[in-house]
Amino acid sequence: ENRPIPEPGPNEVLLRMHSVGICGSDVHYWEHGRIGDFVVKAPMVLGHEASGTVVKVGAGVTHLQPGDRVAIEPGVPRETDEYCKVGRYNLSPSIFFCATPPDDGNLCRFYKHSASFCYKLPDNVTFEEGALIEPLSVGIHACRRAGVTLGSKVFVSGSGPIGLVNVLVAKMMGAAVVVVTDLSASRLQKAKEVGADNIIQVKKETPQEVASKVKSLLGCMPDITVECTGVEACVQAGIYATRSGGTLVLVGLGPDMMTVPIVNAAVREVDIRGIFRYCNTWPMAIALLASKRVNVKPLVTHRFPLEKALEAFETTKRGEGIKVMLKCDPNDQNP
Repeated sequence: ENRPIPEPGPNEVLLRMHSVGICGSDVHYWEHGRIGDFVVKAPMVLGHEASGTVVKVGAGVTHLQPGDRVAIEPGVPRETDEYCKVGRYNLSPSIFFCATPPDDGNLCRFYKHSASFCYKLPDNVTFEEGALIEPLSVGIHACRRAGVTLGSKVFVSGSGPIGLVNVLVAKMMGAAVVVVTDLSASRLQKAKEVGADNIIQVKKETPQEVASKVKSLLGCMPDITVECTGVEACVQAGIYATRSGGTLVLVGLGPDMMTVPIVNAAVREVDIRGIFRYCNTWPMAIALLASKRVNVKPLVTHRFPLEKALEAFETTKRGEGIKVMLKCDPNDQNP
């Protein structure tokens, strides 16, 4: 639908949107109208993996000017609460977040956003790479929470976009070996392409069998497991697979209640950690992309103009490819 072009406030910028990636959560809201406690009660604009060009700046904005290409961090704290003070602003209960009800996202031609959460892109970083900083940030935050470091042996469960960014980041942070599991052979091939050392196609194995396959491929149990599916059996496999004293990070979101071998984890001192989005990741991600230390370009498999958004969502829903990009600027459909 047509909406008026917004007017930026004193600390905001108006952006001409360029590239917006479709996330599983966008599709979930579109299909089901809710994720957990977040319920869509009124029409909502989707999209939160995004980049664009500044066209207008508010009176108080000094670090950006019209013409600047920027990547957008979608989560903006509304107040400086205790979480912001300790640098964990992603946990602020009143945070604004693109395309999480009731906040509108940025899958549109023009969009206004807090200027301090728009990060200037270097000339050698494309708009699409800028949009991919959002999923890449999930990998950075998860691997930080997991404590990935030089020589870590890492098991990544799930080879969708979030599994793949965790492979990229774990290797970047010094992981010696990364093994990835998935049901899909084509997704596992993509995992190999972005740096996975070993892949396991899961068919009918029990969680214990998956864990022992991981162990035999690595030659030992992994120090760290990053669970990116949210599937109960995969969380179970994650607990069984992780070595005693190791860490399991839950990234994928499944049902509220699950049956998992928690006592197995407890008696072996396996730390189970959650993550909620990310914080303080955009500057690091931009540095990695500008230095060409990380290559996210293979993640984009489909591109559609904004007018074909429905087709793009159908493509994502069918699980085709990896990352579907929508191009919002009719005069510039380049990556």
